Amino acid sequence: MHRTRVRVIEDALDANTTIARANRADFERAGVRVVNLMSAPGAGKTTLLERTLARLGAGNGAARAGVPRIGVLEGDVQGTLDADRLASLHVPVVQINTDPGFGGECHLDANMVRSALGAIPLDRLDLLVIENVGNLVCPAEFQVGEHHRVMVASVTEGEDKPLKYPLMFRACELVVVNKIDLLPHLAFDLDRFLYNVDAVHPGVRRLLVSARTGEGIDDWCEWLVGAAR
Repeated sequence: MHRTRVRVIEDALDANTTIARANRADFERAGVRVVNLMSAPGAGKTTLLERTLARLGAGNGAARAGVPRIGVLEGDVQGTLDADRLASLHVPVVQINTDPGFGGECHLDANMVRSALGAIPLDRLDLLVIENVGNLVCPAEFQVGEHHRVMVASVTEGEDKPLKYPLMFRACELVVVNKIDLLPHLAFDLDRFLYNVDAVHPGVRRLLVSARTGEGIDDWCEWLVGAAR
């Protein structure tokens, strides 16, 4: 029974990888770079995107030189709350709900993303940000065709998260530490957290930001614009 279960899981991941390659080929034909934004629930991904889109002025066709045309693929189990917030900034937003159509999964996989490609105006985008379902386990296991993976970690989550969920931190190329404006009010050891990040993913780039106050957002925007190139 154990071997059968392992084999089924391997087959599912292999099938996902095949679809992810097809997604990526479609993205590259359209000249679109894709960032998979992952985190635990409540880490502040949507607020970070709101602040980012407002700072870049990426809505309404991104008329300013050097500003990528950005779209968002929003993943949630149910509802459109986050998508509605981002759509108010006048960027293309497509919602994927994993319940009921995909069994209420706690992550986006390549097939879910593929099901939404017809609704995404790839020919009018330079960068697509996929805001994955909030979860510290499954999103790291499923490629969706992205070029970059970013992990958003909130200082409200505790210093031990990299040690408890190492795959999520190993799977990304950038760790964005959010809500640093709360550090004076928390018993959170930032140095210990960064040490733990290095323990599971030595040398991974880190950015310290506050999506609420805007601290560090310029560095994050610079990274994102670079990813779009």
